[in-house]
Amino acid sequence: MPVVNRIADFHADMTAWRRDLHAHPELAYEEHRTADMVASKLAEFGIGVRRGLGGTGVVGTLRGSGGGGRAIGLRADMDALPIQEANDVPHVSRNPGRMHACGHDGHTTMLLGAARYLAETRNFDGTVHFIFQPAEEGRAGARAMMADGLFREFPVEAVYGLHNWPELEPGTMTVHDGPVMAAADQIEITVTGQGAHAAMPHLGVDPIAVAAQIVTAAQTLVSRSTDPLDAAVLSITTINAGSTFNVIPAEARLTGTVRSFRPETQDRLEAQLRRLVTGIAAAMGATADLVYRRGYPVTRNSAAETEVAAGVAARLVGAERLRRDLPPSMGAEDFGFMLAEIPGCYAWIGQGGSALGCTLHNPRYDFNDDILPLGASYWATLVETTLPRSP
Repeated sequence: MPVVNRIADFHADMTAWRRDLHAHPELAYEEHRTADMVASKLAEFGIGVRRGLGGTGVVGTLRGSGGGGRAIGLRADMDALPIQEANDVPHVSRNPGRMHACGHDGHTTMLLGAARYLAETRNFDGTVHFIFQPAEEGRAGARAMMADGLFREFPVEAVYGLHNWPELEPGTMTVHDGPVMAAADQIEITVTGQGAHAAMPHLGVDPIAVAAQIVTAAQTLVSRSTDPLDAAVLSITTINAGSTFNVIPAEARLTGTVRSFRPETQDRLEAQLRRLVTGIAAAMGATADLVYRRGYPVTRNSAAETEVAAGVAARLVGAERLRRDLPPSMGAEDFGFMLAEIPGCYAWIGQGGSALGCTLHNPRYDFNDDILPLGASYWATLVETTLPRSP
């Protein structure tokens, strides 16, 4: 993996940072120790620090040695997941029920490594803002930082993100044209029937039977109402009803998620699901209410910034190890909020390990420290390429 030599020199330091973060995971908007560590490192490197955006967010600002008024943003996420770690390593989580199971410890470390190198060299014109974001895992920390004025206080012409990908081998990268991650919406369905004795179902209206019909019929919204070439997912993930074996409850509650890439598909699925839920309930003598919450938007790369990122990745790993043919993921990423406002690119860096069960959000996941210098080199090279020194 070709990397910047100076960054390779402090690989051991980055490994220590990463393992310290892994051992002390913090959930969304609780990243106080993490933010302290990030802010301390940035200050140590001589980088200006702004804290408090989005609650626990940290922004480091570094100006190059040349002039120029251009500026870009580099973003890493900091939060962990509510998972009990199953690894047996010296840096295992010391916080029960909390774990860095998505590699945000590695993302934070790679950006810190790039910040250290760039602060030493300043071989660029303009300004780079290092954005360390809280609460990516379902709590919309990107939106919170933006609501607090992230891009008003730190205006940028482009913003870039990077995520590890266990299914890709180390030394490979992926840059997508257009969509990278799907929009993720949340649904809650409440079915109201009439409770009765389980031995006398004819005296009530069984909401569980209605819920079962809704679950089955909802699958046809993708399999029979969506163009097969237009990716979408509708998953009912919880069903809660009743409390004992001999009582038909009065209510059943279902929750789930809808994923899509196109706004038209998103709108259609919401409208069709609403008609389906209320229609089935009415046909069976019950009522039903659907709460449909728009969640993370599509993470969509812009064309010009995608080509810049792809060029940098190809320089580091070689054109043959830069994947531009992989399909986008139906997972979601709140970096989509940033890309909806600012042009940019969200890339994947291979870390391997999926064959060993080391997949994202897995209790045995661990970040591959071998790729830390490559990720930091990507960030550093991206800055020097995007904000080149004037001749």
